Amino acid sequence: MVVRPSWEQYFMDIAELVSSRSTCVRRQIGAVLIRDKQIISTGYNGAPKGIGHCGDQGCLRTELGIPSGERHEICRGVHAEQNAIIQAALHGINTEGTSLFCTHQPCTLCAKLIINAGVRKVLFQGDYPDTLAKELLLEANISLIRWDG
Repeated sequence: MVVRPSWEQYFMDIAELVSSRSTCVRRQIGAVLIRDKQIISTGYNGAPKGIGHCGDQGCLRTELGIPSGERHEICRGVHAEQNAIIQAALHGINTEGTSLFCTHQPCTLCAKLIINAGVRKVLFQGDYPDTLAKELLLEANISLIRWDG
């Protein structure tokens, strides 16, 4: 008998693989948007198209001593969750009713995008120091599930 991973494990493993494309020097994050057990989009954190990567340019947040979870606007990168939603939009794919698998808990900025994009469930592995994000997602009735495998 062949042992297959659960759907949740399968998509979380894919999110982990997607994170390997990240160009962030502080934290590699991957995200996968799913509808009906089908991948509709993926994203990883890194600089916008045509902009120098942090590995080449240096990390502004590190240089300024900004701790993780604070001052998100001072960063060259686009978050993995943002990139997954952007990629769906670029290709005309509706995100209403999707599930998001992510290697880390979304931040507040991403939580607001997730809410407005119509994502209904977020599964994540690693923690992120942002309690407001959790509060917003729960207030919007989005299932927020820590995936421990």
